[in-house]
Amino acid sequence: MTEPELGLLSRLWEEHIRAPFPSHLRGREIEGEDMALLDAGIAGCVSSSLSGPLDERRHKILLVCLPAVEKVLPSIDDEGGAIDYYERLREMAAMAVEIGNADTG
Repeated sequence: MTEPELGLLSRLWEEHIRAPFPSHLRGREIEGEDMALLDAGIAGCVSSSLSGPLDERRHKILLVCLPAVEKVLPSIDDEGGAIDYYERLREMAAMAVEIGNADTG
């Protein structure tokens, strides 16, 4: 992971952990996706990616979560900044996957 990539991912992560989870999405499914589990899956993998290369299991989790978050984004209402919250998750997931691919490729 290059310093600029790590810096951007770190900044996005700091924004994310300061942002409250959109309360109206707690316990909700959109397009068949549990919104809290989607958040937790991506956040756990991104957090790990900041410490070093992702293991295969976390990389696979991101490869499942990334299209899932892309699928739900058009259906999220923006109450409480939910769209920004999930767009940031998508961006972090994409960066972590890209960084992981660079580390292994």
